[in-house]
Amino acid sequence: MKTFGVIGAGNMGGGMVRNLLNKGWQVHVHDIDPTVMKALSQAGAQLHDSPHALALACKVLAIVVVDQIQVNQVLDGEQGLLKAVDASHTVLLCPTLGVDEVLHTAERLAARGAHLIDAPMSGGPVRAQEGSMSLMVACSQALFDRHASLLHDLADPALHVSQRTGDGARTKLVNNLLAAINLVGASEVMNLATHMGLDPQVTLNVIQSSSGKSWIAGDRLPRALMGDWAPRAHMTLLGKDTQLALKMAQQAGAPTPLGHMATAAFAQAIEQGWAAHDDAAMLVSLRGQRPEA
Repeated sequence: MKTFGVIGAGNMGGGMVRNLLNKGWQVHVHDIDPTVMKALSQAGAQLHDSPHALALACKVLAIVVVDQIQVNQVLDGEQGLLKAVDASHTVLLCPTLGVDEVLHTAERLAARGAHLIDAPMSGGPVRAQEGSMSLMVACSQALFDRHASLLHDLADPALHVSQRTGDGARTKLVNNLLAAINLVGASEVMNLATHMGLDPQVTLNVIQSSSGKSWIAGDRLPRALMGDWAPRAHMTLLGKDTQLALKMAQQAGAPTPLGHMATAAFAQAIEQGWAAHDDAAMLVSLRGQRPEA
């Protein structure tokens, strides 16, 4: 039986687990949330109480956490991943991270002999569970070919963007900066439509059938119009990603005027109290609205 491990089984990681279980994989899971662990056990996953224990049970695994702080928590300590991996292990690194963070993690794994696939993901929890999310994969051709079956079961498409570690992160940050700009712009024009007395749902239907269409508007604005702020993608995530993208752009000498505006909009939303809510709340944040107490 094909075996795979997931460390961090929240919205995206949990979707990945369920997708692979449905495709006949044996999936090993570690998460710090016991409720998540119980639900995935009932779905058929094998549970482990630490990254170390999981790595002893399977040779190919993914880290699916939020940021570099959490990646380091997975790697370090007596029960951390680094104590268990060796040259027989391959680790998919799936969070949206800065390029330097990816390279540092790759170096730490390489010191143990383990292989890293730089593989940030995009598409949201529903597409993760469907297997229709995208992966931006950077690794050697040999490593990609060795794990092609897994990568294509996880994602459609699984895009081999480069053989240079770090290019997965670079590509993801480019994508997410555009997603943030699109979300802020879509929220702004929907507020404009409302101010002019247009029906917001009709307006959204027109936009999504016309030149203003974007994936993120089609995903976020329908629930924004319903006032649904339950977190599928926390406001802090794109807020973090825009900051990482601007740092990358500055290092590359690339101007990002719209990126700076989008970053400011996310910072404002977080200051207003929307950090723990879905980023669909950008619609009302731009109106100056704060969450209800």
